[in-house]
Amino acid sequence: MLVILGLFTCFLSALYLTAPSIRKYFGGGVCRTNVQLPGKVVVITGANTGIGKETARELARRGARVYIACRDVLKGESAASEIRADTKNSQVLVRKLDLSDTKSIRAFAEGFLAEEKQLHILINNAGVMLCPYSKTADGFETHIGVNHLGHFLLTHLLLERLKESAPARVVNLSSVVHHIGKIRFHDLQGEKFYCSSFAYCHSKLANVLFTRELAKRLQGTGVTTYAVHPGIVHSELTRHSFLLCLLWRLFSLFVKSTWQGAQTSLHCALAEGLEPLSGKYFSDCKRTWVSPRARNKKTAERLWNVSCELLGIQWE
Repeated sequence: MLVILGLFTCFLSALYLTAPSIRKYFGGGVCRTNVQLPGKVVVITGANTGIGKETARELARRGARVYIACRDVLKGESAASEIRADTKNSQVLVRKLDLSDTKSIRAFAEGFLAEEKQLHILINNAGVMLCPYSKTADGFETHIGVNHLGHFLLTHLLLERLKESAPARVVNLSSVVHHIGKIRFHDLQGEKFYCSSFAYCHSKLANVLFTRELAKRLQGTGVTTYAVHPGIVHSELTRHSFLLCLLWRLFSLFVKSTWQGAQTSLHCALAEGLEPLSGKYFSDCKRTWVSPRARNKKTAERLWNVSCELLGIQWE
């Protein structure tokens, strides 16, 4: 028993001593570009907390006019106030955007377009994860409705402004779990079968397919787009799962901070010379492999058409 206790104590001591190295290893890539953004306009969804907040902070630090588009305006104002104080950039603004309601998305887009004549970077960062079965205001299953259809509609509504401001970029946050996802056209809303874990994976695959198809349709416009896996990050995204919250705490050494999680989003938004890689998938600030399903052209095209039908829009 004493031997086991001694070995366990040694293990904990070694873990403590190597903690900085472990954190650095799992922290992944860092955005290295020195690009500054005075006069540039950025919209980030869900930037009132987590990865989005850290992304907004860095873009504000580089001089951009940053719009925090979020459902919780009070939390958004608190985040904006903190970022303004930290970066000395007063141009950090909060606007209401509820991605689970197409009326709110349209209202946000209408207000933004009336307010701003340019848009250089759109970061579709917000998302939900492991929600109990529920539907959005428009009757979509929550994961596919918020994570995919909400951002699909928002991008559609803001795209002309992005084209007018080119060169411009669209960054879509996906996840490595897209490898598990499948676009189940016969049951896209999960009414026949629902599992919150799989529903999240399906929506993250949709993000990658959307990015691929969007890049194809944007060729020659000066607008490019990228899908991002931020890594395993300690954020509020896991709030619906007690088990994940517990695991994140137990294995905190192996989980990225929100600052680390924001680095690939920043890389895809800022790095010079990235235009030839439009439509590609990035992790740890470099292009990485996607699943065969995420490379399926027919699925990407069909998902695009089905998304337009569900949202009642025409997007050629």
